[in-house]
Amino acid sequence: MENRPKQFAQIALVTLLILGCLLVLRSFVAAILFAAVICISTWPLYARLLDKLRGRDALAASLMTLALLLLVVAPLLLFAASIADGVTLLVGKLKPLLEDGLPAHPPEWLRTLPLVGGQIDDYWKNIAASREELSKLMRQLAEPARNFLLQTGSLLGQGVLQLTLVAFIAFFFYRDGNAIAQLLRTGAFRLGGELGEHLLLLSQNTVTGVMIGIVGTAAGQAAVALLGFLIAGVPGAMLLAAGTFFLSMIPIGPPLLWGAAAWWLYDQGQTGWAIFMALWGLLAISSIDNFLKPLLISRSASLPILLIALGVFGGALAFGFIGIFLGPTLLALGHMLATHWTGEQPALLKE
Repeated sequence: MENRPKQFAQIALVTLLILGCLLVLRSFVAAILFAAVICISTWPLYARLLDKLRGRDALAASLMTLALLLLVVAPLLLFAASIADGVTLLVGKLKPLLEDGLPAHPPEWLRTLPLVGGQIDDYWKNIAASREELSKLMRQLAEPARNFLLQTGSLLGQGVLQLTLVAFIAFFFYRDGNAIAQLLRTGAFRLGGELGEHLLLLSQNTVTGVMIGIVGTAAGQAAVALLGFLIAGVPGAMLLAAGTFFLSMIPIGPPLLWGAAAWWLYDQGQTGWAIFMALWGLLAISSIDNFLKPLLISRSASLPILLIALGVFGGALAFGFIGIFLGPTLLALGHMLATHWTGEQPALLKE
């Protein structure tokens, strides 16, 4: 009884310390988690490099960090710069339109569209005949376009900064990874015994599988997009494919690029290639995500496709970008707990 106040005080101090640490690290949680995901997924490569460098962990961690900067941050910077150039070009294209107005008639293919062609033709003629209507339309479009460009620029800028921070944190995770892994194994065993170790192993396999699925899908979309850009003769195909790789993380990302490419082809008078680019983007680039991502993640993480799909989408809705990785991991842990409690051994433990 005499020691109880002392125990309460110790618990209170520990609780306050934990809360203080969480408050300090709150802004960096996403970067820390993403750095951990990258390090877990690329650890076999780091282990091979470390072996070739005869155990010089600082040098191996530096080379892995440099590779991360070159493969992720540098292309993102180039993509951001290309978007800035594209905005300047777009403004130059729109300026004559504002000065001279629209042509008297819309393109023939637009007028002959089924169901909506006649309405588009009438609306076009109304705008073309009245500069006031054209100015009104431009004002309606200007503010959303301005907000979109500002948000896109802000997102890219934040992405570059966050990825740079991720690379910085990843250096220490690589260098001290063995010690961190040992601490995690010890903590997992003390908390849950063998079940804790199995959960830790499942978390590692799931994170690796999800990463393979996300990156593999992005690479697949980028490759398909590059093929379409080259066939249609779109300039800057490699840069557009790199942009497709990054934007594949969000549903509306790739259509922004292949849609812009289709519009450029149409503006150059290549209507046939513009239609091809639009169909290729819709049926090939954007559709490959629907089956390639669940397939890759399911094969790598040894989890049902349903859990992977629900985890990816639900995690993204709940936690944002990092939820793409956390969602399937949490569902996988829940799946393992459920099978353990019901007495059925998970497939991962049977292998």
